[in-house]
Amino acid sequence: LLDATAEAGGVDIVELNLSCPNVERGGLAVGTNPELLARYVRHACDVLPGTAILAKLTPNVSDIAALALVAEEAGAHGISAINTGLGMDIDVGTGRPVFSRVSAGLSGPAIMPIALNAVWRISRTVDIPVVGVGGITCVDDAIKFFMAGAAAIQVGTAIFYDPALPGRIVDELEKNGLPEPISD
Repeated sequence: LLDATAEAGGVDIVELNLSCPNVERGGLAVGTNPELLARYVRHACDVLPGTAILAKLTPNVSDIAALALVAEEAGAHGISAINTGLGMDIDVGTGRPVFSRVSAGLSGPAIMPIALNAVWRISRTVDIPVVGVGGITCVDDAIKFFMAGAAAIQVGTAIFYDPALPGRIVDELEKNGLPEPISD
């Protein structure tokens, strides 16, 4: 995909999903291994010169800030924190896991405290911007990410049931400005 993106041209930013728990190949194996993570980031930077590369990291590690530093040193221009957390569900009617892989990526409000902690830790470790991702359901949630040290945010799951949320967040930030990050 990176080669096709390079051929297409005109791409300003690419988010490398280095941690997807929902695929057979790559996925968590890349996002939990510092050497693989660095190799993928370097390759993306080489294939897409002039394109900002964001490394999207998994929360399913013991030290996400250390992996963010690896990504920065490999050339990433920013960090997206976080990808989904591992979760599972069981269909009580069939007695079988809901997901064919048994566990899958958990997103939405349940991961916000984990994402906030990751953003806070990463933003104090790296010198590149951190994009806060995970569980934003309202304007106050977005503000919390900026207070934790995010330079930007992404809204995902909430768009399915509240498509106007990103506009409300922008309106609030334009009206009141960005909050100051919390101190250590």
